[in-house]
Amino acid sequence: MSTSPARTLKGSRRLQRRHDRRSPSPQWQFLRGFLKNPVMVGSIIPSSKVLIEKMLGPVDWANTRVFVEYGPGVGTFTRPVLDRLGADATLVTIDTNPDFTRYLKEAIDDPRLVAVHGSAADVEKILAERNLGSADYVLSGLPFSTLPPGVGEDIAEATANVIRPGGAFLVYQFSPKVRQFIAPYFDRLVRGFEWINVPPAVLFWAYKGEPAA
Repeated sequence: MSTSPARTLKGSRRLQRRHDRRSPSPQWQFLRGFLKNPVMVGSIIPSSKVLIEKMLGPVDWANTRVFVEYGPGVGTFTRPVLDRLGADATLVTIDTNPDFTRYLKEAIDDPRLVAVHGSAADVEKILAERNLGSADYVLSGLPFSTLPPGVGEDIAEATANVIRPGGAFLVYQFSPKVRQFIAPYFDRLVRGFEWINVPPAVLFWAYKGEPAA
């Protein structure tokens, strides 16, 4: 017996609705990640567009070949970075939450994205294994002040080791205490603040050597 086009269309719509119910939204993924591990996620609400624009403003995109992001979550910064990144560049995201890493791989179809499940403290090994060399910029929203003892220092040191001269560590936090973790490993720190975010955020651009002209 043949199936009418109307019945086929109705069936496909039903399957799509079932798929949509099974597929968590970015907001739900973010909330679930926060509830599973609030120490690593740091905030229950993704960063604002204003904060993203301000944080990424100083980046020299034309000369960026390797960009690294710690704790990408559901891609709040990942997508804007990819929008600005050159066609021959690479974005490496590193997250300890396998759900977030899996979500990025499924949600973002872009060959420039390399989503890694791992620790930011292992960034040197992660880049070396992929023959990517040094990073031009590293972006982080990890809550340094609530990380286990020693982990913040390890991440800051490893980050300084992988960033090229003239590159920078871009950090947005909800506590100014992050400065004590990154200051010993970088030559110059520029501090900012963004009220239009929940909660308001402290921003740091930590340069290795002088910033690119």
